[in-house]
Amino acid sequence: MSDLRQNIYKNYHTKFNVDLIKGTKKEILSLKKYYEVRLLPFVAEYKPSAKILEIGCGSGNLISFLSENGFYDIKGIDISEEQVEIARSSNFDVSKADVFEFLKLSKTKYDIIFALDFVEHFQKSELEKLFLMIFDSLNLNGSFFIRTPNGQGLHSTDIIYGDLTHMTIFNPASLNQILKLTGFVNINFFENPPIAKNLKGLIRLMFWKIIKLIANLIKIIETGGSQKIWTRDFYCVAKKDLN
Repeated sequence: MSDLRQNIYKNYHTKFNVDLIKGTKKEILSLKKYYEVRLLPFVAEYKPSAKILEIGCGSGNLISFLSENGFYDIKGIDISEEQVEIARSSNFDVSKADVFEFLKLSKTKYDIIFALDFVEHFQKSELEKLFLMIFDSLNLNGSFFIRTPNGQGLHSTDIIYGDLTHMTIFNPASLNQILKLTGFVNINFFENPPIAKNLKGLIRLMFWKIIKLIANLIKIIETGGSQKIWTRDFYCVAKKDLN
């Protein structure tokens, strides 16, 4: 990686991410609640001994959450040395590494590979190689868990264009293409709507459902069809099948 991305990642924490890293106690609790709703139901099917890799782990927020919920065999990698040092200060097993080099040299097979806000940082010419290497790094019946900006979201432009390192924007159809091309099966997509963790969240969720109905009505009028995922980013879980 010898382009603009490398220069931005070099000082990502101090120049672009300080406020997010420092996070208030309230913000950290809110993030944990978010993980409880979005991620905990998914990982609940796995034993605490599951081998987990997070690529693009940042300062270790997800690793911290998983550790607090009983998982203990977790590895993280990130290209930002500053964020890796923050994660290491919490005694997490995190390395500064380019994902291609790490997966090429690693002999470990994982049960889950997380890539939150990660795959959009690669050019189309890099994607097939990346997804094939992730596929090869999973155990049979292992899962690849993705969150990425939604190119067909109602309010996606702020996240899509808010980072110069975003190289490829997906929607469920295009992400499904690259996943199938590289061998994944049992591919499922999920919205990322507001979470009803308090009264404010409940109100936001109710309004979101109304807005989504209106958006689908407009799309039906224009194209004759609707869509399921309108949020500005979305989740995907894909499997490396036993067969």
